[in-house]
Amino acid sequence: MPHDELLAHRFERDAVPLFAELYRHAFKLTRDHADAEDLLQETAAKAYAAFGSFTEGTNLIGWLYRIMHNTHISAYRRQQHRPALQFTDEFSDGQLFEHGTEAGSTEDVVLAATTDPAIAAAMRALPEKYRTAVYYADIEGRKFKEIAALMNVPIGTVMSRLHRGRKQLRAVLADLALTRGYPLPDAA
Repeated sequence: MPHDELLAHRFERDAVPLFAELYRHAFKLTRDHADAEDLLQETAAKAYAAFGSFTEGTNLIGWLYRIMHNTHISAYRRQQHRPALQFTDEFSDGQLFEHGTEAGSTEDVVLAATTDPAIAAAMRALPEKYRTAVYYADIEGRKFKEIAALMNVPIGTVMSRLHRGRKQLRAVLADLALTRGYPLPDAA
């Protein structure tokens, strides 16, 4: 059996069964199910990539906890250095002057230009991380890799945020679509 396959088999055999316990720890750190799933996914990816450096017979759960803890701290620090995005319908003249622009952010311009207030309101109601992913993917047409770089998160996190954001939008806008005569597939 090649070395890579042996490592993959050991990871699946030894580490994967510990993920339920790791999820509970991720939830304690994040206090949010979606963020806990993202943290667990990123931890699993990092652990898998570094599993060759793990010494068999030592404390695997401790090693995985340390990876999760370091990943969580790194994400928290990245978040602290990112400016907070705020979506509003209008900007005061002072705010526009302060930022040296007349139009506001691209997201604000697009949402303000949306002729349907129900769609704009549904987008604004999404949590910021989902709204940003949906905006980049569905309005700007960017690829997962580009979005990951812009948001400074792993590609898997972008995919899960995009899935969850679209799912929430679909739920909010389903009744509106039906009242306007748009047929919805059974999966919606």
